[in-house]
Amino acid sequence: MTWHEMFHRFPEIYITLAQYDPWSTMQRLLSRFVALLVPLSVIRAAPLGFPESGNGLWYTTPGRVWSRDYLPVGNGHLAGTLLSRVQAKTDVQRSAMTGGGADVENLQLNIESLWSGGPFQDPSYNGGNHQSSEQNATTQLMASIHETLMKDGVIGGITGLGVPAGAYGSYAGSGYLVTTLDVSSAVTDYSRWLDLDQGIASTSWTQDDTSFLRTTFCSHPASACVQHLTSTNSVALPSTTVAFSSALESGLPTPNVTCLDASSLFVRGLVGSPGMLYELVFKAFSLGGNVSCTKVADNNATLTLSGGASESWISWVGDTEYDMAAGDASHAFSFKGVDPHAALTALVSTMSSSYDDILAQHVADVKSTIWDGFLLDLGQQADLTTTTSDLVSAYKVDEGNVYIEWLLFNYGRYLLASSARGLLPANLQGKWGDGYENAWGADYHSNINIQMNYWIAEVTGMDVMKPLFDYFEKTWVPRGEYTAKVLYNNSRGWVVHDEMNIFGHTGMKEGASQWANYPEAGAWMMIHVWDHFDYTGDVAWWKAQGWPLIKSAALFQLDKLLEDAYHKDGTLVVGPCCSPEQEYITIGCAHAQQLIWQLFNAVIKGFEASGDHDQAFLQEVIDKREVMDKGIHIGSWGQLQEWKIDHDDPLDTHRHLSHLIGLYPGYALSSYDGTSNYSKEEVLDAARISLIHRGNGTGPDADSGWEKAWRAACWAQLADAETFYHQLTYTIERDFGGNLFSLYNPLDESPIFQIDANFGYPAAVINALIQTPDVADNKAPFVITLLPALPNAWSSGSIRGARARKGVSVDMDWEAGALKQVKVRVDGNGQSGRQVNLEYAGDVIGSFEASKGTQKIWQL
Repeated sequence: MTWHEMFHRFPEIYITLAQYDPWSTMQRLLSRFVALLVPLSVIRAAPLGFPESGNGLWYTTPGRVWSRDYLPVGNGHLAGTLLSRVQAKTDVQRSAMTGGGADVENLQLNIESLWSGGPFQDPSYNGGNHQSSEQNATTQLMASIHETLMKDGVIGGITGLGVPAGAYGSYAGSGYLVTTLDVSSAVTDYSRWLDLDQGIASTSWTQDDTSFLRTTFCSHPASACVQHLTSTNSVALPSTTVAFSSALESGLPTPNVTCLDASSLFVRGLVGSPGMLYELVFKAFSLGGNVSCTKVADNNATLTLSGGASESWISWVGDTEYDMAAGDASHAFSFKGVDPHAALTALVSTMSSSYDDILAQHVADVKSTIWDGFLLDLGQQADLTTTTSDLVSAYKVDEGNVYIEWLLFNYGRYLLASSARGLLPANLQGKWGDGYENAWGADYHSNINIQMNYWIAEVTGMDVMKPLFDYFEKTWVPRGEYTAKVLYNNSRGWVVHDEMNIFGHTGMKEGASQWANYPEAGAWMMIHVWDHFDYTGDVAWWKAQGWPLIKSAALFQLDKLLEDAYHKDGTLVVGPCCSPEQEYITIGCAHAQQLIWQLFNAVIKGFEASGDHDQAFLQEVIDKREVMDKGIHIGSWGQLQEWKIDHDDPLDTHRHLSHLIGLYPGYALSSYDGTSNYSKEEVLDAARISLIHRGNGTGPDADSGWEKAWRAACWAQLADAETFYHQLTYTIERDFGGNLFSLYNPLDESPIFQIDANFGYPAAVINALIQTPDVADNKAPFVITLLPALPNAWSSGSIRGARARKGVSVDMDWEAGALKQVKVRVDGNGQSGRQVNLEYAGDVIGSFEASKGTQKIWQL
C-alpha cells in the first residue's frame, strides 16, 4: 500500500493534516498501516474509520425502513437521513434490487421551515382562534363553565371554546437526493456507519476491485450539507449521476428542477397548491474530472460527474420564504419573508471548493458543541465486533448493556446539536421528517414533548436554547395575546395550548378536551426560560428576552386564577382544567397548580436581576402565590392526587405523569418545603405510590419511549437505583430501533419515529448521576446531589463538565459504586454569595459559596 493509497483509505487524516504537524501525521499513518498487518483473527469487525472509542453506530447491510434503519445528519437548518442502499447483483442485499446494476444512495432531505398549511395555504388562517366579534359570546360561555365548576366541581364538556384547526399544516420532507454510480459488478465488504465524534455518516464498499468511501454531513458553520465520494485505492471514480426526486417524497408536488449553471442543480417548488415556496441548490465538485448539468425534461435536470476524478462531492443549501419575524399584527401574521433565491445563490457562490476545509470546520464545530465541554464515562467497553442493530436486538431488560446505554446517551446529545441550532427549535422528530405529512404534523406538542426535547441541554452545557426562546417570542406571544383576550377575556399576557405549529396556532383546537384544553403550555415552557437564566446567570439575555417572556406569561395566569368556591377553602385554582390528555374536566389540577406556583417563584426570584420596577406586579404575584392551591394533596389510597377532587383510579396506567411534574422535571415535590401541611416524606411517599400505580409506560393508551424515559427519570429522583435501571433498560429494549431512533408503537412494521425519548433518555441517565432541582427561595441553600441512583451496572465511571445551577460546573469520579473525587468550579456568571451544599449518600460532604472563580476539590 502506497502513502497515497493510505491517505485515501483513512479519510480522517484529512482533518489531521489540517490541524496537526507533519510528524504527528506521519506517526498516525504509520500506526494505521501497522494495524493492517495484525492477524485477521484479532481485527475488529467494525469498519475502518469507525471511531476507536465506539462512539458511533455501524451496520453491514443497507437500510430498509426509514424509522428503523436510516441514519441522520443535520445542522439545525438542513437535515438528511441516509438509506445507504446498494443496488447491485450481490448477496449483500438482494431484496434491495430494483433491476439496475448501479450503486444508488437515496438521501432524504429536510429544510426546517418547510411546512404545509398556514397563511401560505389559506390567507384567512388565524391560528385557530375565534373572531374578535365572538369575544362576548366566549366570555359568557366561559362564565357559564366557571359557574358549573364551582357548583359541581366537574363539567362534562367545554364545547364552544375550541375552533377547527383549519390550515394547521405539517412539517414536510423536501425530497430526495439520488446519487447513482455507473458500476455493475457484485458488491462486497459493505459497511455503513455514523461517527458521533465527528458528526459524519459514511458508507464503504467494494465493486470492480475498487473500494469506495462515501461520507455525508451537514455543517453548521457552512450552513450547507456535503456528500463526498472517493475510491480508497486511487482508482478513478466511475461516472456519477446526481438527481433530485420529489416522487420518493410521497405527496410533495413536483418542483421545477433546472441547471443554475454547468455545475449546479436548482430546485424550486411549492410545498402545496398553494403553499410555501422552497429552494434547494446542489453544487458539484470534481478533482480531476468533469462536471456537467443536463436538462432531461421541461422541468427536470441532472448533474453528471465524469472523466476519471479522484474524488468528487456535492454540496447543497436550501431555504424557504418563511420568516418568524413576520408573525405579528404589523405583518398581518403572514410569516412571509423574502424569496430565498438571492441568499442561496450568494451562499453557493462563496462555497469553499476545498472539501478538506469544509470537513475540518465541521468536525471542529461538532467537537466544540458536543464533546469539549461535557463527557460521560459509565465504565463501558466498546463492542467493535457486533453491529449496532444486533446489539439492540440482543438487549435485555435488567441485564442491560453498558456500552449501548452510554452510546444512547451520546446519541441524544448528537441529535439535539444536529436539530436544535437552526431558526426553529427541535420538533417532534427533531428536524428529520419523511413524507409530505408526518405523524402529529411533527409539530410542537407542548404538554411534555417539546419540553422533554430540552431536558438534557442545560445540565450538559449545550448552547442550543436560543432558537427555542426566539420561537416563543415570535410565534407564541404575538397571537397568544389575541387568544388571551378573545378566548379568556384577559387583557394581560399571552396564552397558547398543547398543539403548536410554526404559524402561531395559539387557539384551542376543536375536539377532545384532553388534548385541546391546555392553557398551561406557556407556563411549563417558561420554566425552561427561568432554568436557562438560573444555570447561566446571563443577565443581559434575561433582561432582553427571558424576563419579558416570563412576566407576560405570569400576567395571563394571574388573571386566570379563580377563587375556589367549590371547596370553599379560600385558595385560588385554575378551571376548567384537564390534567394533560386525561378526560376529566375539573378545577385545581395538580399539574397546573404546581406549574403556576413554580412560574410565580421564578418571577419573584428573577425580579431583581430583571431591572423591572413594576412593584405592583411583583406584589400581585407574591400575594396570589401565597393563597393559591399548591397542587399537593394526598388521596384515599395514599396517592398524590392528580386533581384537587380525589378522582384517581389506582388502575390508571395513563402515559402522562402530569401530577408528578413537581417531582421531575420540576421541584414542587422534590424540593417540597412544607407549604401544604404535609411532611416532605409524606409527599414523596405519595408520589412513589402514584408512580407505581402508573405502570411501566406500556398501557392500553400508548407504547412510546418518552413515557418510559420520564418514569425512569422520576425513579432516579426518588433515589431508587434498582427501579430506575429496570425502567431505563425496559425503555431501550421496548422502544428503540436498530438505528437508535425512539419508536412509537415499536412492534409495527414501519413504526413512527418520535424523537422525544431520544432526549428524555439521556436526561434520565444524568438524573441518576447528579441532581440539581430548583428551590422556591433564592435565600435557601442550593443542593447538588451526587450519584443519587447509581445502578450496579455503572459501578465505575466519571463525568466531566456537568452543569449545575448558579454557574457551577461539576467533575466527579466513582469506583466500585462509591464516589471518589469531586471537583467544582464557578464560572463568571455565578450568583455570588449563594450557599451550595454537596450531598452524597444522605450526607453533606461539602459546602461553598457560588462566587465567581471558586474552585474546590473533595477526595473521598
